[in-house]
Amino acid sequence: MQAQLASGETAAPAKKMSNKTYLKELEKLEAELVHLQQWVVSKGLKVIIVFEGRDGAGKGGTIKAITGRVSPRVFRVVALPAPTEREKTQMYLQRYLPHFPAAGEVVIFDRSWYNRAGVERVMGFASDEQVQDFLKGAPLFEKLMVSKNDIILLKYWLEVDMDEQTRRLEARITDPRKHWKLSPMDLKSYSRWYDYSQARDDMFAATDSEWAPWFAARSDDKKRVRLNIIRHLLKSIPYEVPKPPKVTLPKRQSAGKYQESDHPVKYVPEVF
Repeated sequence: MQAQLASGETAAPAKKMSNKTYLKELEKLEAELVHLQQWVVSKGLKVIIVFEGRDGAGKGGTIKAITGRVSPRVFRVVALPAPTEREKTQMYLQRYLPHFPAAGEVVIFDRSWYNRAGVERVMGFASDEQVQDFLKGAPLFEKLMVSKNDIILLKYWLEVDMDEQTRRLEARITDPRKHWKLSPMDLKSYSRWYDYSQARDDMFAATDSEWAPWFAARSDDKKRVRLNIIRHLLKSIPYEVPKPPKVTLPKRQSAGKYQESDHPVKYVPEVF
């Protein structure tokens, strides 16, 4: 698969999944994510999920699909901006550590410390020496996370082919709802397809460890990749489905002395 990824070639695309099928399957997986959430909280688990991939590969949509029905207090999404001048003087991994999970939390990184192996390398924000130091140190850092701090670490790479990436980035230009997704860095990165391919291949070779492997997913069909990743995530963290408690709604109190207020409430206009 790595050779296929490096060349930019993909298998013949399957028929795009219908929205009806997608929503039906997503509903089942959402229920399981809620069960997983209850298990994480009850057992005090610490989970980190890293999402990396090319621009336009669908990381944001996949993360939204995961977090749509769970508590943001348990499933936290971290998408850090460019480092400040102060942060640039810190130890590289230092800015990520405050966002790591405590017991009973799942932290999802929408891009992560692997920026150094990707965009920072390709766009010249990090020197060759810094990149090589990172590639050597990242597996050791992750081993410490997993073996000494009991963190469950999952790393996903979303891969999109050239034509589909072009279509999605052009949509960001023409669709006003997506303008915010298009950054100057996206435009600069677009022409560097094979530089990113080489950076990704080197990253896989150096950091695809036994204790923190990479999982690649083809994302030309956004619906399929979301379902496949959620299913893989659920299978990667053993959990038990809790027995649902018996819940009945209590009887409402009587109105008693309460009287409707005569304050002129300003309602939102009912245009629809």
